[in-house]
Amino acid sequence: MKKISLTGIKPTGTLHIGNYFGAIKPALELAKEYDARYFIADYHALNTVKDPEELRANIREVAAGWLAAGLDPEQVIFYRQSSIPETFELTTQLMAFTAKGLMNRAHAYKTAVQENIEKNGDPDAGINMGLFTYPVLMAADIILFDSDVVPVGKDQVQHVEMAQDIAQAVNANYKGQVLKVPQAAVVESVAVVPGLDGRKMSKSYNNTIPLFAPEKTLRKLIMRMVTNSQTVEEPKEPGTSQIYLLYKLFANEGEQSALAARYRAGGMGWGEAKEELFRVVNRELSPMRERFQSLLAEPAGLDRILGRGAEKARPIAAATVRRFRKAAGID
Repeated sequence: MKKISLTGIKPTGTLHIGNYFGAIKPALELAKEYDARYFIADYHALNTVKDPEELRANIREVAAGWLAAGLDPEQVIFYRQSSIPETFELTTQLMAFTAKGLMNRAHAYKTAVQENIEKNGDPDAGINMGLFTYPVLMAADIILFDSDVVPVGKDQVQHVEMAQDIAQAVNANYKGQVLKVPQAAVVESVAVVPGLDGRKMSKSYNNTIPLFAPEKTLRKLIMRMVTNSQTVEEPKEPGTSQIYLLYKLFANEGEQSALAARYRAGGMGWGEAKEELFRVVNRELSPMRERFQSLLAEPAGLDRILGRGAEKARPIAAATVRRFRKAAGID
């Protein structure tokens, strides 16, 4: 019997190439080894996205994006957090076993407080209870589906550790394994994707290439990539070129070797290198782009896919809540 993995997807902002290689592809690989479950964390998004039309669009775009990138809803469970009412019942139950001090140590809360202090303001200014208690909701997301592993980056391990603490507190109180204690699967080898300015591709740097940008837009963005002042005739080192580093993520080994040799031989300008980059990027993204647009054009179809996922998820969630209720004496 396969172990269970759980991946949460927050519906905020437009997916970009960095998301594809850094999060989407590694997460989809899990389906080969685990009984994989993926959910769109729309209630988590409420902390920052207050416009209903924006949130609705974000949910459908992220669903279409993951499906276009290769998520197969027939092979995994793919659902929307808000479609599983047991999530919120378990959150309330877990609150009774969560120390306030644990919430005080959450990275997101501490960062927000520190930023307020640095501005000489009220430490809790602008901090809502959704932000303060989101680790409990996240713990419920994880624990509800009997997750064995949660793939996270090193900076997100705390989320899983808090879920462990809460689950262990419940189990200790009721003297048995009422809830499965999850483990963090730290993703060590996440691809670092260079952005338009050479830094890591990130929305915070405003240097991203949208994953489903139209072909003309994609070419314009690639042609804008920052380069050094080396002339056409000068040999160039591929390992220090963000154009080549991005190229490697899309090209096959033969193409990589051939372009590296041209770099080192000289006689190729940055404009030609960018054209080569555009060619391989567009080759991989074109089918995904078409699939993405097709999915977005039928929002009812997307809703049906997520609805079927929720139908598969709810019996699992209900079983966890029943175990808790029985242990607590409120069954």
